[in-house]
Amino acid sequence: MQTQVISTLSNPEAGTVLAAELIRRGELVAFPTETVYGLGANGLDAAAVEKIFEVKGRPSDNPLILHLSKKSEARALWDGMPRAAQPLMDAFWPGPLTLVYRRSARVPDTVTAGLATVALRIPQNKTARALIAKAGVPIAAPSANLSGRPSPTDAAHVRADLDGKIPLILDGGSCRVGVESTVLELTAKPTILRPGGITREMLEAAIGPVRTADSVLAPMPEGETPRSPGMQYRHYAPACRVHVVTGAPDRAANRILALARQEEARGNACHIAATEQTKGRYRGWPHTVMGDRTRPATLCVGLFAMLREIDADVIFAEGVPPDDAGLAYMNRLLRASGFSVEEA
Repeated sequence: MQTQVISTLSNPEAGTVLAAELIRRGELVAFPTETVYGLGANGLDAAAVEKIFEVKGRPSDNPLILHLSKKSEARALWDGMPRAAQPLMDAFWPGPLTLVYRRSARVPDTVTAGLATVALRIPQNKTARALIAKAGVPIAAPSANLSGRPSPTDAAHVRADLDGKIPLILDGGSCRVGVESTVLELTAKPTILRPGGITREMLEAAIGPVRTADSVLAPMPEGETPRSPGMQYRHYAPACRVHVVTGAPDRAANRILALARQEEARGNACHIAATEQTKGRYRGWPHTVMGDRTRPATLCVGLFAMLREIDADVIFAEGVPPDDAGLAYMNRLLRASGFSVEEA
């Protein structure tokens, strides 16, 4: 199969008519969102959704998110409307927030991995919204990468994984947020299953207390079924090893340098994921400044690109406090490392 790439940079709706036609025919299309690139199929067509799992090599017990074009579409896909949903929709849709509630009979089992719930969101990206509206169906879409790899935040990342496997990629440039949407379950007390660009603090300002699932910063218990994408033990993983060092910035930097010297002595190439506050500590060492520790959302933007593009045997990364967007950063970093982490 030849994969066509259509740029939407000068016109957000470029290629969306073709993409919508492919979706209606049961084919797959990669498209940009504000978070990461999605691999989309008709979310009401079980056979089309199965193709997502086949192309990605995705485990069948890992549920998908349905992407909508209008808030009103949620009523047909959920079995009822949770009380917290409307204020959350009004505050954050369109945007990087996914809401999980009991599914209706319209939703195929393949979308939910057999769960009694379904995850819904309206993306903010203009190309994504135009595609969904023109397709006329909810679009099931995980990240447009091979399963377990770092999520794609640029069309080049999608091509690296899926070229020749899908008919079309809509190229909208780099994604603004850089990590997947926040996933909030509403079947009982509102619970964050996966952190993202909409933080707990933002959610609580809209609806009051929100809890965070234990598995956000720890491995999911063995045998437990994922209730959200991104809950697996190892996820977002690059080709090399990743090791995370937490603690005060100076102590973490000292420990990382000590570990890097050990690896260099063994003949292993190292790369360091630094912050603005510590970059001066790593002069002479290959490093990437991920962002500002005091503005953790800046750390998220380039994380997946760094994990994909760095050529090294091991990446050492500084941990940050899991507050605000720091929770999303640490969630992705810890899973990319397979929870190889220590405190300095």
